[in-house]
This record gives sequence, structure tokens and C-alpha cells, in this order.
Amino acid sequence: MRHAIGATTPLMSILILTSALVGVSNRAFASDELAKPLDLPLASCNRISHYAIYLSGIHTGTMSRTETWQGKTAVVSSESKASILGIGTQYQQRAELSWSDSTHEWLTDNFHQKVTGFRSRDMRASFKEAGLESRVDIDGEIDTYSSKTIPIRDVDTLAIQIREYLLQGRKQFALIRQASDAIEPYQLYVQELQSENIAPWGELSLIPVEQTGAEDVTYYFAPALDYQLVKARYHGFILHGLIELDSYTSTCE
Repeated sequence: MRHAIGATTPLMSILILTSALVGVSNRAFASDELAKPLDLPLASCNRISHYAIYLSGIHTGTMSRTETWQGKTAVVSSESKASILGIGTQYQQRAELSWSDSTHEWLTDNFHQKVTGFRSRDMRASFKEAGLESRVDIDGEIDTYSSKTIPIRDVDTLAIQIREYLLQGRKQFALIRQASDAIEPYQLYVQELQSENIAPWGELSLIPVEQTGAEDVTYYFAPALDYQLVKARYHGFILHGLIELDSYTSTCE
């Protein structure tokens, strides 16, 4: 069983941005409140987001993300295409996630990821023990990983869980992402609300969430757009990545 903590390259981090200390909340919740998500779609619905990808200020590709909801379960399909430093890369992922009534959080059930071009791979991961154990198959090579207290999630479930924590009013929390060859721990800190002009919506209030740990990223969520991820900045030593929302539609009430 592998437990090593590794880092992904800056190029792949830009493409997969759509992620021991217990989170500190500024609100108190009754047990019946925690038994369900704070914003649960009551019927089948979809949320569709399209992002532009930038590397050091240069537009390099696009990313799309579709959330298909059915009560306490969802399927998230993501796809990105980019040409970075002359390297053409395509990323596709399908993740299944569900709400845990016992731990009161969103957990990844499984995901399938395919990358062509830079660092090509076919990766499948499944999770058990409330997300504390994972089994990863990359091109036929199998490894297992474990976490003592914090569930391991894919990048899409990570974003959904961050949104859930924002709805709860939390200001600080820890998350772990399943990377291709390691699990990556993060600490996240919610910053003060700020305003920014984002086309085509105009002036929006944004909640910045700073992530430190295996990767330094700042996420920006917009309460006026269902608390969706509007942009994310990857803070690299040499390369700086950005994804920014350019269209969003939702049938979820």
C-alpha cells in the first residue's frame, strides 16, 4: 500500500483545476441540518460550465464541466483541450459522487480519467471506507492509498465539497485529492468577499478560497451564480495558470 505524497506538474495542475486539521465553522448546526446538503436538487437537473484556460496570461485552451444531479448522487463529466508550450493535451474525466448521511459530506464513489498528449494515461479509481481508502488502476498498474481521517476525493468532488463548506459558513478546512501517483493534502482558507467585473455577468461578488499544501491555488466562488467556481489561479514558481468561467447554465432550482 502506498502512502507517499507527491506533486503533479504545473501543466497538468492547470488542466485539472475544476480541489489533519478539522475545518472551523462560524455557524452552529443542529444534527438534522447536517444530515443533508444545504443545497440539494430535489429532482434530476444539470449544471453546465465552460472555462477558458490561460498560462502566464496567454489563452491556451478550454475546459467544460457538466454536473448531472439526481437527489443525493451526481455524475460530473469534465473535458479540457489545451496546447501548452507546444504540447497538445486533452483531458477527460467522469466522476460519480454521493452524499454520505453518516459523515455529512460529498464523497467520490469512483472516477475514470483519460489524458492524451502530455503525460498520457488511462486512470480508474474507486473508493471505500467512506473515502478513506482508494484503489487506482493506471494503464493496468494498480496501487492503493489510504488516509487516516480525511476522505480522498477526485478534483470535481473536491470543488463540490468546497462549495458545501462555503454554504455552511466554514472559514478553514482540510481536503485530500487523489492524484495519479500519490494523495495530495490541502489546507483551505476562506478570505474576505471581493468584487470583480467578470464578463458576461458584470460586477460580481466573489468568495476567494486560498489552498496551500501540495499545490497553491486560489479559487473564486460567486454566490450570485449558485456559488459556482468562477475562476481559479494556480500559483507556480515559474508558470502561472488561470481558468475563468465564460458561460454557465443550470436547470437546478
